[in-house]
Amino acid sequence: MSRDFLILLAPGFTDPQKPGRRYFCPDCNQIEGVLASNPGLAGRITVKRVSFLRPRAEVVALLGPDNQGLPVLILGDAAPLPADAQAYGTYRFVTDTRRILELIAERHGVPFPH
Repeated sequence: MSRDFLILLAPGFTDPQKPGRRYFCPDCNQIEGVLASNPGLAGRITVKRVSFLRPRAEVVALLGPDNQGLPVLILGDAAPLPADAQAYGTYRFVTDTRRILELIAERHGVPFPH
């Protein structure tokens, strides 16, 4: 994979275990804010928004059934891989929101989280 690939939960989802409301993922929304405030970033990172319900087939296809938690940044090979990245097959990825924000800043030249 040459580009970083960011997978987020699509906002406005419902949860069958908590009916009657629509939700957003607070961790994903932090990253959505960075994407919105840095319009050129979406052109350098592949961004996919997926459904809340599991199994998340697109995520499972890349990272296996045990790595469906979102957000996730799958690291492309255009920049050096960090030592703290998790691995599944040939993919390296990060799931911690703060670390995702730091890596986006390091790898794509946007401001760092404070």
